[in-house]
Amino acid sequence: MSAKRNAQTRKQQRARKQQQARQAAPQRKPVAGTPAWVGPAGMLGVIALVVATFLVIRYYTTPPAPKPLTTDTTAVVVGQITSLPTSEFDSIGQGTATNLIKKVSGSALTGTTGKPEVLYIGAEYCPYCAAQRWPLIIALSRFGTFSGLKTTSSSSSDIYPNTPTFTFRDATYTSQYIDFRSVETLDRNQNALQSPSAAEEKLLSTYDSVGSIPFIDFGNRYASVGASYLPDTLGGESWQAVSAELQDPTSSQAKAIIGSANLITAAICKLTSDQPATVCSSPAIVALENKLG
Repeated sequence: MSAKRNAQTRKQQRARKQQQARQAAPQRKPVAGTPAWVGPAGMLGVIALVVATFLVIRYYTTPPAPKPLTTDTTAVVVGQITSLPTSEFDSIGQGTATNLIKKVSGSALTGTTGKPEVLYIGAEYCPYCAAQRWPLIIALSRFGTFSGLKTTSSSSSDIYPNTPTFTFRDATYTSQYIDFRSVETLDRNQNALQSPSAAEEKLLSTYDSVGSIPFIDFGNRYASVGASYLPDTLGGESWQAVSAELQDPTSSQAKAIIGSANLITAAICKLTSDQPATVCSSPAIVALENKLG
């Protein structure tokens, strides 16, 4: 009996020692959870990396803007494109230009001197405006004279980047037949420049419901929206190169630009009762006038 009691006692002693050992053993600290801010911060970091990568790629792939010509060189280019022979206008006719000029009805649009007005609304960043200024300048120069035209190019980051062109921003125009009013709404970086009047805004909304540019109103008898040829016709060209190509009636540039200029000329001749006759009585212009209706 004594031996049995002693064995039980020893068993109880061992149990107490094991319990004491467990109580004395150092407890492992619980692992801390991930802070709540880590997830959003990581996501922001990924977004920042993507944006930075996009900006770097854009910086290295966006073509730099060409440097505008000097005043003297600009005058030479303008002189070349506004003194093309009548025979070239006649040989090209409409060329490859798309006729965007549509007949409209409304009160006659007259300018500050009371003559029929040609109203242009565009922007310097716009590649389609850049393309359309070439034939508009050529056509208007058959009825009057520009001064103060400057070279510029369309936006570097838009479609058809850096299309070479001119700006009407500081230009003036004189003619005994028509008035010309231009509104360059934004510069090539899309900063605000000039604003159309309320009456001009109304014309724009009436004939150009989606607000596209360039917009041209011919005395409120005809109107056109957009460019009559694609700006890539001028892609990668300098102003001097375009001017040289316009001397060749077989070039793609001459067929597009001179053809567009003839369409514009025909619309203006409708406003001036076919004056001057030296311009408006040419076979190409008479044919296009009949087409305009």
